[in-house]
Amino acid sequence: MQQIAQQQQQQEQQQSRRSPDGAERIHGRARLLGDDINTDYLIASSRKKDSLDPRVLRRYLLEDLDPAFAASVADGDILVAGHNFGCGSAMEVAVTVVLAAGIRVVVARSFARTYWRNAINNGLLLITADTAGIAEGDALALRLDGASAELLVGSPAHAAHAAPARRIACEPVPDIVLTIRAAGGLVPYLRHHRKLA
Repeated sequence: MQQIAQQQQQQEQQQSRRSPDGAERIHGRARLLGDDINTDYLIASSRKKDSLDPRVLRRYLLEDLDPAFAASVADGDILVAGHNFGCGSAMEVAVTVVLAAGIRVVVARSFARTYWRNAINNGLLLITADTAGIAEGDALALRLDGASAELLVGSPAHAAHAAPARRIACEPVPDIVLTIRAAGGLVPYLRHHRKLA
């Protein structure tokens, strides 16, 4: 788990930039999913005991829905879903497999409570927003300015007639969630702070 957190921090530094106004921007390509993406879709229960090695886990992401999906994921892609993302069991490996695939952000209309909790504990950023109208492959830029968040949605960079970015307001992200994420998850946060602030 510590290896995943360290890789996550390195990749976030590469894909996350501060704008002149001090806001953090996270750029990525939209990978579109639907409603009710449950933890067994994210990683099959039969796979959860195979390994904790991120290089192994990343191969299993969404394999039951689309066996080719994991191979098509690039570091920095952003999962975009509808309602109730992460429903099902409370298995933590359903967050671990997303991080192992190089995905640092999931944007959805709503999240299952246990998935939300596991994501915070492991440093995966979950953003709640209206995802209607976001298409597979859209260029995304998440702007975080303190607790406020905004998603900029544009056409893929290679599109011939790219439209200007649309702005989607997101639900605020609690400061403690951002602080835990910056530390690499709950365990690294507690090692440093010794308690929740």
